[in-house]
Amino acid sequence: MPGDRVTVSLDEDAKNALEGLTEQTDESRSEVIREAIAFYAANFDSARASDSDHLQTYYEMLSTGEHVLLDVDLLHAFLNQVAGPEDRDGEFLDTIDQVAGYHASEYAERFDSLEDVLDWLSLCGFLTVRRAEAGSYHVVFPSEQLRWFMVRFIRGSVVDLPFEVEIEESVSKVLFTERELDDGSGSRAE
Repeated sequence: MPGDRVTVSLDEDAKNALEGLTEQTDESRSEVIREAIAFYAANFDSARASDSDHLQTYYEMLSTGEHVLLDVDLLHAFLNQVAGPEDRDGEFLDTIDQVAGYHASEYAERFDSLEDVLDWLSLCGFLTVRRAEAGSYHVVFPSEQLRWFMVRFIRGSVVDLPFEVEIEESVSKVLFTERELDDGSGSRAE
């Protein structure tokens, strides 16, 4: 294939990546590099966009098998089955609390502030968050069903964080406020 020649110095990571790709694809190093350049050119805007960090996070979430993509209408269909308090089976509520408890220990290792937790849940698509004042956040949910579900989840998932979370529900939004612990014993959502 006639064309311009380019000499490139590879660091150890790039060298290992190139070797791995040539083994996986059974293609020449030149072909792998040409395909990589074409792919990068086609995806340049996405790779350079400010949301590219989000794309990497989404990739990591999905590739571990711990998270799935779920159509929002399907999520609402599930939650509509438990729309009213009388429809909420105790076993279902216990399962939500169990999942929240698991996440509480994960969040205690991962997050240092309520803002970090809410930003994470916003990234996951469950809510929209707007900072109200230092330590306070207005949170809007796409539906009433998602609101009760996520407020319950958040109450259970922040209990191991080093602060209290005060939760005030209004008509269309919820105010979450991070408060210092009085006794230093762990957090709780009120």
